[in-house]
Amino acid sequence: MRIPIIAGPTAVGKTSVSLKVAESVGAEIISCDSRQIFRQLSIGTAKPSPSELARVRHHLVDELDLDEPYSAGIFTRMAEELITGILDRGHLPMIVGGSTLYLHALLHGLADIPDIDPAVRERLNMRLVNDGSETLYQELLVADPKFASTLDNTKTQRVIRGLEVFEGTGQQLSSFHANQEPPPFEFDLFVLSCKREILYGRIDQRVDQMINEGLIDEVRGILERGTSKNSAALLSIGYQEVTRFVEGELDRDEMIELFKRNTRRYAKRQLTWFRKYEQATWIDLDSGDETKIIESLSLSG
Repeated sequence: MRIPIIAGPTAVGKTSVSLKVAESVGAEIISCDSRQIFRQLSIGTAKPSPSELARVRHHLVDELDLDEPYSAGIFTRMAEELITGILDRGHLPMIVGGSTLYLHALLHGLADIPDIDPAVRERLNMRLVNDGSETLYQELLVADPKFASTLDNTKTQRVIRGLEVFEGTGQQLSSFHANQEPPPFEFDLFVLSCKREILYGRIDQRVDQMINEGLIDEVRGILERGTSKNSAALLSIGYQEVTRFVEGELDRDEMIELFKRNTRRYAKRQLTWFRKYEQATWIDLDSGDETKIIESLSLSG
């Protein structure tokens, strides 16, 4: 059986579409989101509401605390175990999310990289704040030019991952990728899209909604519980800008505008990434094409 994936840029409407599809075909949803798995991150991750979570069984949502490790590798191992278990129960597993690196690991297999001391990543995240992404990217060009050639300095977490692996193992990340095992499952990738002006309008509306729903208090609470402002979670879009506001580095209007701008840029990068997948079926939400997903899964089932 081929496992469906519903992907797309942030704010395009993955949650509403995936719920409709899952209810129609009897699927369980496996979240492919690098942040929704953390209990403390809710408003800023656009996590499904309690009523939405009650409609369809979800996995990898609200399952870890911020001090627990999570990565594309951990996600892939957990997702593959969940897929097996859901199939054994006679249900359809459905992957939903927009974390591109996590999706790529699931689609193309996982490199066998040894565990690395979390302190290495913490130190690199601090250097990202203090030295900037271009400095780290230039170091990656020297350490692992093959991997560095696949990205640029805006892909900060991938830059950090390349340096982390090189420092932690003494080997290039590209060398691990060259010898990785193929994935145990086959997937059908559906990418949701809409007109850019509509997507950007949804992004602006979502940011305003997050602020109104209490994202600032959510970030304050995380910081007050002792989480470092340089942690990976608080360096992600939304949390990073609000953290800078809470720390007094930005005023409220600057924070909101930066939050919106960075989210729009992230959505653009996501769309560019998804276009690399020739096997993807693009779903135009402006035309109501989401019914094609249900029809495709009903026929394949």
